[in-house]
Amino acid sequence: MIKAPSIGTNESKGTKIFSLVGKINNTGLVEVPIGITLREVIFDIGGGIPGGKKFKAVQTGGPSGGCIPVEMLDLPIDYDTLTKAGSIMGSGGMIVMDENTCMVDIAKYFLNFLRDESCGKCLSCREGIQRMWEIVKDISEGNGKEEDLELLEELANIVKDASMCGLGQTASNPVLSTLKYFKDEYEDHIKRKKCPAVVCTEIVSSPCQYTCPIDQEASVYIALIAHRKFEEALKIIRKDNPLPSVCGRVCHHPCEKACRAGEFGEPIAIRSLKRFVTDWAIENDYRVQNNNKSKKDKVAIIGAGPSGLTAGYYLSLKGYQATIFESLPVPGGMLAIAIPDYRLPKKIFNFDFDNIIKSGVTINTNKTLGKDFFIDDLFKEGYKAVFIAIGAHKSMKLNIPNEDSKDVIQAIELLKEVNLGNEVELGERVGIIGGGNAAVDAARVAIRNKNCKSVTILYRRTRKEMPAFEEEIESAIEEGIGIKFLTSPTRVLTQNGKVIGVECIQMKLGDLDASGRRRPIPIEGSEFSIELDTLIPAIGESPDTSFVSNKDKLSISKWNTILVNKETLLTDQIGVFAGGDVATGPRTVVEAISAGKTAAESIEKYLEGKSLTKEYKLTRPSLYVEPVELSEEEIEEAKRPELSKLSVKQRQKNFNEVELTLTEEMAVKEARRCLRCELETEEGKKAIGR
Repeated sequence: MIKAPSIGTNESKGTKIFSLVGKINNTGLVEVPIGITLREVIFDIGGGIPGGKKFKAVQTGGPSGGCIPVEMLDLPIDYDTLTKAGSIMGSGGMIVMDENTCMVDIAKYFLNFLRDESCGKCLSCREGIQRMWEIVKDISEGNGKEEDLELLEELANIVKDASMCGLGQTASNPVLSTLKYFKDEYEDHIKRKKCPAVVCTEIVSSPCQYTCPIDQEASVYIALIAHRKFEEALKIIRKDNPLPSVCGRVCHHPCEKACRAGEFGEPIAIRSLKRFVTDWAIENDYRVQNNNKSKKDKVAIIGAGPSGLTAGYYLSLKGYQATIFESLPVPGGMLAIAIPDYRLPKKIFNFDFDNIIKSGVTINTNKTLGKDFFIDDLFKEGYKAVFIAIGAHKSMKLNIPNEDSKDVIQAIELLKEVNLGNEVELGERVGIIGGGNAAVDAARVAIRNKNCKSVTILYRRTRKEMPAFEEEIESAIEEGIGIKFLTSPTRVLTQNGKVIGVECIQMKLGDLDASGRRRPIPIEGSEFSIELDTLIPAIGESPDTSFVSNKDKLSISKWNTILVNKETLLTDQIGVFAGGDVATGPRTVVEAISAGKTAAESIEKYLEGKSLTKEYKLTRPSLYVEPVELSEEEIEEAKRPELSKLSVKQRQKNFNEVELTLTEEMAVKEARRCLRCELETEEGKKAIGR
């Protein structure tokens, strides 16, 4: 007699049919052996998550099932294991969720379904589910209290234990599982008025403003542009941003990634609309007049990059005497020395900078902390608080043989020299190592050098993982720059002291690393070499904290950043704050501006003897603007405008700005396409009906 092969586990035999749905590439009914892992079903059979999004959780068992997090992807699917994890096998439902899913909202959704399904025979189920739904609803709207979490968990357990039938006994699973695995999301909603997934309407209001690190009221200034009220739009922009012309060109625009218009079409061109307004201001020489009476307190700011300039600007507006000390011969930090003119012309930065100076800020250049002065000196000179915002300008090493050769130039040094107007000698064949914005900028600067004939970027991952802005990568390719992917350098090749090439090894992608990208792994025996005359590493920067002495009570992390309270930016030294790249490592311009705003707020509280504890409020626009009505023709033709660029020929061997601004008609038309998400809140609906 032939024995049939065993399928399933010792305790759970056979197969199970699942309805695989949600944020998954391959949806449908799948029959799998019991004991198969969640990872195998979701990624091997389901094909993973669409759009390159991250997997967040999966709910098994239908509406009464629990939500299982990414950390438990290798969980075997059987009856006992799922029950222990806080879920059930149930009806065989399997709903996959990505990073854009709010777990509080998920719990609210299923509770809403289950309260309608309750027969009402037993009080624990009928009233318990209703009360749980009310608590979770309050939390999702930003009205929750910390004690709600304890009450919610207690209530969920009572409903589970006291209900008479299976529905009531499992109805608490969505709540208990999300509280167990995603409690931090509940706490974010309650304590910080934040919905990490940008889902809960009453908290988020308009996703563009909500996701902006500096709380820029994009929906408001866009609405004003739609009414051709450009001056009013400019005032709204400048209220929260002292460097709007800069951000209109180089911001990484997280607002556009969150734009709801992008869910079924293309997101609103928010950054381009900001640029249109600031270019309008430059063309019309529209400047801000600040008449502030200075207070006695002096504040020292170290570093005139976006973070330091922002802190100085807001402190001056508050009446403090803000003085910025900058080690470079020019203000601006990375804005001045790392971003080429073809992306950020000097006159654009200078327009914003002049407005900052008019606020009353004083700037002293060529003053280096640890060389020309020390932190103690500043307090002795009467400064009541210090903000360290020196950025991250120290290039990271490749740690390969011969990288200190004469013809190896760090990307930041190349960009700095070019931006300061100095000539740099490059060879005919230039290689760039890295995949970030600095690498792409260095490549595009190199191709403009009079001696350079070819530029090749060497990147150890694929294009999908490149952290550089997509539009900058496209422009680099347009300009004839080559990119070799899955390539890592192992040795700089030299002859008589000169660089003649670089030895490389081919890579393949392995498992995900801490950055969420697949880790590159060398392929044994795949070594090859590339002929070069100049090599430019651009693998990242770190802060230079060599100024810290025994007298300073500053703590430094293993990444060479200054340790601070993340909410207040206060260091371990009384009266000393730090922010921007020196505290976080290299980040974006708008994140540096955000740190400057936070520092200004904390320093003001510190000087006035107030608690530094951050106060969180719901995101709301400061101004109601009447929505516009689109004609049927406008709705049919509504699409994101294509920005004009200089032709490749017009860009050759010069630093003229490549991307051009929107025309007035293009800007107004695009602004009218905005969905005005902030009007969907209860407050917004009341404003419409008034």
